[in-house]
Amino acid sequence: MTEHYVVQTQAVVSVTVTSTVNSFGSIKRFPKDLTITTLKGKLELLTGSVSANMKLELRSKDNKLVCEMTNDDVMLGSYPVEDNMIIHVVDPTMGTGAYEDLSTVKKFELTEEEYAKKSDSVRAFKQRMKMGQFKEVDPEEVKREAELKSKKEAEEKTLAESIKVGERCEVKLPEQLPKRGTVRYVGKTEFKPGHWVGIEYDEPHGKNDGSVKGKRYFECRAKYGGFVKPNQVAVGDFPEEDLGLDEM
Repeated sequence: MTEHYVVQTQAVVSVTVTSTVNSFGSIKRFPKDLTITTLKGKLELLTGSVSANMKLELRSKDNKLVCEMTNDDVMLGSYPVEDNMIIHVVDPTMGTGAYEDLSTVKKFELTEEEYAKKSDSVRAFKQRMKMGQFKEVDPEEVKREAELKSKKEAEEKTLAESIKVGERCEVKLPEQLPKRGTVRYVGKTEFKPGHWVGIEYDEPHGKNDGSVKGKRYFECRAKYGGFVKPNQVAVGDFPEEDLGLDEM
């Protein structure tokens, strides 16, 4: 004798809920044995509509009308609802896209004078803490910084004037091995403020051919040219290094 077992499972369907006031929709799962009346009660929280005003439409995943769900007493499964379909809530008492039109939202605005009077604003906090634009400026400190900057510029200019075009040199940059070359330019540039020294390296250790951003300062082969600050250059008897590559 063959025994038969019947396993009962609750059918659940996954649908997208849209409404008159919100076309974006949200994906929800509902049991198929849910009555339409109960379903409308759940949809109140999603749509903001009152269930008494709701008219439900079952639509395909392509948003084409399948049927109207007009009988509140039957179960959801009584209609041909399947996963990925759309349940659209129509509420004639609410405007289309009412929750999407930001122009209807009343904005909270303050005038400049009203904002300045508030004690709990970001501006008030910065004023109390002397931060940003409200930081107190020490005239003596400003003066010292200006003098220091002027002194550095004068020192850089003097150092640059001691370097002559055509002199052999050695360049020492942070965390790099010394590189030898010939001074090809000394003076100010358009790419950065201050005084600069243009170098034609003996080897292709540079970044340009003597020109930067379309402005030419001297001539050399590509990758043999570079610009450094005067304090990074030592001029003197720096002959080209013999790398021992000549044939014996």
